[in-house]
Amino acid sequence: MTRVIESWLTDMDGVLVHEGYAIPGAPEFIAKLREKDRPFLILTNNSIFTPRDLRARLAASGIDVPEEAIWTSALATASFCADQNPDGSAYVIGEAGLTTALYEVGYTMTESNPDYVVLGETRTYSFEAITKAVRLINDGARFICTNPDATGPSQEGPLPATGAVAAMITKATGRKPYFVGKPNPMMFRSALNRIDAHSEVTAMIGDRMDTDVVAGIEAGLQTFLVMTGSTKAEDVDKYPFRPSSIKDSIADLIDLI
Repeated sequence: MTRVIESWLTDMDGVLVHEGYAIPGAPEFIAKLREKDRPFLILTNNSIFTPRDLRARLAASGIDVPEEAIWTSALATASFCADQNPDGSAYVIGEAGLTTALYEVGYTMTESNPDYVVLGETRTYSFEAITKAVRLINDGARFICTNPDATGPSQEGPLPATGAVAAMITKATGRKPYFVGKPNPMMFRSALNRIDAHSEVTAMIGDRMDTDVVAGIEAGLQTFLVMTGSTKAEDVDKYPFRPSSIKDSIADLIDLI
């Protein structure tokens, strides 16, 4: 049974854009959300970029969204750290999206006795930085990761991503990180808090069963799986859970706004 939907969460890559191009229906979907003044957030596990960067990327594809409508795993991680240990300190492996988010919640970046080692995605993982992270964790720093994705896309093929580097640090320390991003439903709950929305009347649109859909279900949301990204129709039955509905693309959801 379809519930009333008052607010929306949506994944970005594979739902709104693909390789820099807007997926048909995505600009119209976002435009209608804004026209109807519906609360919404665009969620991404990408921690490299700031919301300003991602807004520019979406604008270049023809999708117009304000910065405050973008919620990254870096922002969710910073929010988690600030809630757990206000005005704390961190040794960070990551890019501007993550360091900016931590600075904005009052965190200090340090290599000296930090409260946390925070690992995010970067295109230039340094063996020296990873070694420093291992030693700090062994000395008592708590281990946080923005997201568990083992690989990320590139034009040349898959790249090692946060989850793969986290596995290396875990092997060296015996300490597993706390992953904040999808599929942790905490990222969804922090997003709901951000737009003052309730799970009972919020829907999640995603292209992956193993992150978007499962986290949406665990957060109590109605879930829509679209066929424009990672998951194919024949893959759905391999999972022990199902989305509320499967659609060809986000274009099929415009009439629900």
